[in-house]
Amino acid sequence: MMSQPLKTLGLLAAFLLVGLAASQSAQARGYASTGKCGIYPRLAIATPAGTCVGLVADEAHGLHFPRRVLEIAPGRIWVLDMGGWMPRQGKLIELRLPPDAATPANAATTDKAVQSQVLLDKLNYPSGMVRGPDGKVYVGEADRIWRAAIPALGQPPRQEELAGQLPADGAHLLKELAFAPDGSLYVNMGSFTDACRGDDQKLPVPCPERAGAMPRAAVWRMTLQPGAQPVRDFKPFATGLRNSMALAVMPDGPAAGTVWQGENNIDYREPRHPPEELNLLREGRDYGWPYCVGARQSAQGYEKRFDCARTEAPFMLWPAHVAPLHMLATPAGSAFGGQLLVAWHGPGAGGQRIVGFARDAKGQPSGQPVNWLSGWDEKKGLRPRGRPTGMAVDHAGRLLVVEDFNRSLLMLMSEAGTAPKPAATTSR
Repeated sequence: MMSQPLKTLGLLAAFLLVGLAASQSAQARGYASTGKCGIYPRLAIATPAGTCVGLVADEAHGLHFPRRVLEIAPGRIWVLDMGGWMPRQGKLIELRLPPDAATPANAATTDKAVQSQVLLDKLNYPSGMVRGPDGKVYVGEADRIWRAAIPALGQPPRQEELAGQLPADGAHLLKELAFAPDGSLYVNMGSFTDACRGDDQKLPVPCPERAGAMPRAAVWRMTLQPGAQPVRDFKPFATGLRNSMALAVMPDGPAAGTVWQGENNIDYREPRHPPEELNLLREGRDYGWPYCVGARQSAQGYEKRFDCARTEAPFMLWPAHVAPLHMLATPAGSAFGGQLLVAWHGPGAGGQRIVGFARDAKGQPSGQPVNWLSGWDEKKGLRPRGRPTGMAVDHAGRLLVVEDFNRSLLMLMSEAGTAPKPAATTSR
């Protein structure tokens, strides 16, 4: 579970890549290659039959704490790297991939190695990155949201700020972004504390974090418009949500436009409680934090102090402590068949994997999770534990995955290096 800047990681000192330079072969710490996956070193991570995971980039390419990944053009990958749990250590890194089976030629490079360049540095806890319906890239730092048109190769993006002076303190300061088909932008505004416990160790009712000019523990909605004043409206959409780093909107089907949130629940010491949640968000509804957890159960310290029946029940319960840190709603026609993909970061035993939930006749996530990347249990000399934080599907239908702990960019693909087949749903 993520009580974020309080969990300091002992990362190596960050270095700045100067210019555009080909890197040495990827050798992320803790991994040993088991052959080839497409053109990349193959990793011993469990995937569906007929697929494999290749190691695309690592700390040799400047990755230190990667949180989001996005393909901006065939062969051009942007990685948003937070740098660690210190302010203004973040970077936007562009990777240029060599031609392969799915991209035999592209404008990015003809080199045989992955190339990397730092486009921006000194970003403040950057954590959200999405492509907007206008073709621009939208980025969420802790204290602001900005967008930029995709620049020419090797050029830094020109930032246009959309919202500033956002709350950038406390346990959950990171911003996540998700676009709806109608152009609305949804934004995570995480809680200041784990369970609204004050300095006096009391748990007040009502929780003051949920009030004021900019309430926390909420998902906000930004309405955009053309012109010199691009933000028409920016206000809370749903409340009572501790930390919505897993946030997605269905792109198509009967449930197109519905907003989904994976809740990182309150930190209990019990290994099986409280469960994480998948919530279907509705405007103006309350989802219970800090008073309620799981299926409308009273949170510790709030027993008989709040009526959880007044809140929205979770759509689905997930194992405790799997820490959903990213969700990706795939189109129905993609290689992932419209599944809702979730990065379960861990550290719970059920975490450390990428899972997918099929959509039912109503277009909503259903059934048991499909393991797309799993089996990350540490095995010395072969693989470390896995800490997936972000995903993206590239132009060829392959899944890009970043891990913050292992400082790596991975690619899930077919054995031949192309998109995985939609029928591949059973991990080997």
